[in-house]
Amino acid sequence: MAKQFSNQLINESSPYLLQHAHNPVQWYPWGEEALNKAKELDLPILVSIGYSACHWCHVMERESFEDEAVAVYMNEHFINIKIDREERPDLDHIYMDAVQAIAGNGGWPLNVFLTTDAKPFYGGTYFPPQKAYNRPSWKDVLMNINAAWKDRRDELIQQAENLTDHISLAGNLFNKKDNDHPDASETGFTVEQCHTITENILKTADTIHGGFGSAPKFPQTFTIQFLLAYGYFFDHKKALEQAELSIQKMLNGGIYDHLAGGLARYSTDSQWLAPHFEKMLYDNALLASVLADAYQVTHNEIYEKAIRRTIGYFIKEMKQESGGFFAALDADSEGEEGKFYVWDKKEIDMILGEDSTLYCKWFGVLETGNWEGKNILHVSLDEALFAKENDISSTALKSLIINCNEKLLKERNKRPRPLTDDKILLGWNALFLTALCKAAAALGDENYKKEAISLFEFIMNNFSAEGMICFHTYKNGKAKHPAFLDDYAYLIQACIYLQEITADQQYLVEAQRLTRYVIDNFSNKETGFFYYTHQKQLDIITRKLEFYDGAIPSGNSIMAENLFYLALIFEEKNWQLRAQKITHSLAETVVKYPTSFAVWALSILKQAIGINEIIIAGKNAAQSSKELLRFYLPNKVFLSAHTETAGFPLLNGKNFHETSLIYLCRNYQCLEPVKTVNELKLLLKKPIY
Repeated sequence: MAKQFSNQLINESSPYLLQHAHNPVQWYPWGEEALNKAKELDLPILVSIGYSACHWCHVMERESFEDEAVAVYMNEHFINIKIDREERPDLDHIYMDAVQAIAGNGGWPLNVFLTTDAKPFYGGTYFPPQKAYNRPSWKDVLMNINAAWKDRRDELIQQAENLTDHISLAGNLFNKKDNDHPDASETGFTVEQCHTITENILKTADTIHGGFGSAPKFPQTFTIQFLLAYGYFFDHKKALEQAELSIQKMLNGGIYDHLAGGLARYSTDSQWLAPHFEKMLYDNALLASVLADAYQVTHNEIYEKAIRRTIGYFIKEMKQESGGFFAALDADSEGEEGKFYVWDKKEIDMILGEDSTLYCKWFGVLETGNWEGKNILHVSLDEALFAKENDISSTALKSLIINCNEKLLKERNKRPRPLTDDKILLGWNALFLTALCKAAAALGDENYKKEAISLFEFIMNNFSAEGMICFHTYKNGKAKHPAFLDDYAYLIQACIYLQEITADQQYLVEAQRLTRYVIDNFSNKETGFFYYTHQKQLDIITRKLEFYDGAIPSGNSIMAENLFYLALIFEEKNWQLRAQKITHSLAETVVKYPTSFAVWALSILKQAIGINEIIIAGKNAAQSSKELLRFYLPNKVFLSAHTETAGFPLLNGKNFHETSLIYLCRNYQCLEPVKTVNELKLLLKKPIY
């Protein structure tokens, strides 16, 4: 059936943009055509930003952007641009900063009005079709902006200049104009700082339901990783307990898909019951990574199971035939949020028969529903106690749950599936590559190693031009949009982990090459930090510096980690000094607000504890390497090799015999080599702080 309307988005590849390609609004993608048209017609620009899995983006589309009368007004008085925030996170960051300055909050859909020079002067998030929720109606917003553009344009232009200056200065929050590297006394990180970081994290901890803060509650996997490391190094019971509590409550909650695996983006409540149901690749990559850490620390089989289910879901459901992983699965299906995932008790009774009573009791399923009249599967009971109270063995209970889950999943798969956002993002795939490497190491799983190697090859084959990674997104055989700092930082990190599990030093060579490229093209030379965008990218009003570890880690925090690691591998002293400089410049803020800078916090912890340089050299290095990698040691730089390799100073002078030797250096001194990982563990137990 032919569509009544079509607009300039019809030729785009982004699922989010294509969702709007048949709106009566004459949407344009971001680009010269739209920006030039605004100048030519002297009209303000409306930029509307969202993503395909965003529930409220869909709501606003249905209510306003599909309304023909609203569209007529928008088309007459504005140049309308749609942006997929996942394709163009650089633009999203800039205009989100503007809206947060205007409204005091942000989110998606993000609607921001610009001058003909693309500078923002007003904006907000969701606007209803009629005034409600203490928000003006979308029509009122449009008419007020149109009137102001005609009658008070000078005022709007001045406001846009002020906002643009604010956005630029916000990126300079930590810009101390110091071209010299700090001296050694300035760069030392102390265990006292780490103690204070931990105290400040635990002040925000929810000790009942896990996580940090109140609703809405996000996974905050970086904060959990810090607590795992701190608890491990200092044998700190509360840190370890809060880390494990947070993981286990998430895995038991409705935020986790108990039938197929995979984590939703966040929980709308403090108990992890009711999520926003979209599944993002990055969230699950970060979850698998922290689960690998937790498994190494505890060897709890719950974490192994969760790793396998989480990674297994994406390999089965979200992998493109040629090897990359899709971005997300929508929250909505059939026009309703969460409809694919929720249940009526009668439906479960019909499917499970006599097993339903015990199953529903275990998963908190009620006749009246536990969420908006429906049921979200979640666990709030202790397994051993539940089994005892219901006169069933733990083994039999587990078997019943597995069998029932399979039956429900089979029926659920018959439902209309939420839309898959099938673009493949470099940075998110690099995060998943790291997760595969960490899972391969923690579990000793060769299949994950093979999957990681295959994903790396896919990335190199499809995101490169003229021998260098340079694209951010890939779909339908075509890569486009310039790669951003996050893309490079995450890929460099993934190369480091991939070398550890494969003993192939060429991955480190690639990491070194990418790092030099980032330094040449993304550096803020005054501060040592890195801009979010490439120096040759010209379609933005300002280059931003991003520091915060939010839903995904800051490209700067990951680059600091990469520089620390690679500086030791390649004896690049300037890289080490640069990493120390940028981390030190943030240290005071990190200590005060660690949940917003948790990757930075973990970097400070590693430096304060000290780095272990470990080399395994010899013909049978592979077996010793595999054994070592199952051991939790986050503060390590690790190389294994069968023969001496040129360009790797750490391998110089090592003996490559039939029986491998394990070398440990730390605090600028090297110890006598040992032959077994158990002997190495004894050396590592000796105090180093």
